[in-house]
Amino acid sequence: MIKIYSNKKKSKLLHIIYNLKLITKKRLDLCNETFFLQSACLNLNKGNKFLPHMHIWKKPRYQKTISQESWLVLRGKVLFYAYDIDGSLIKKVLLNQWSVTFTFEGGHTYEALTKNTKVLEYKTGPYEGIKRDKVHI
Repeated sequence: MIKIYSNKKKSKLLHIIYNLKLITKKRLDLCNETFFLQSACLNLNKGNKFLPHMHIWKKPRYQKTISQESWLVLRGKVLFYAYDIDGSLIKKVLLNQWSVTFTFEGGHTYEALTKNTKVLEYKTGPYEGIKRDKVHI
């Protein structure tokens, strides 16, 4: 796991990178429970089953939100660029198959390094258009 903190606000966690192949615990929560984006890695055996359930609608307890995003590299190699809250580049990390990134704040970009790279991207929503979602740095 690689944790990338802000250089501007030293205690602010901006990005996390995991190699899912290295996770051996039965369950590992990949994101802090206070973040909008939630994810866990589950290592399951035949017959593992969960209680059937539905998620409930609720009114949020927060005043504002930020889109948080994750990429999972399914095939190929990707170069991940992590940016600070002021838009300055903090770090570049090579991602391989089963690497997953989480961006909670700050900026990011990705560069595919191999042909036929396949990535699963997911982020918090709902999406209300580019003007309410992001600024380019």
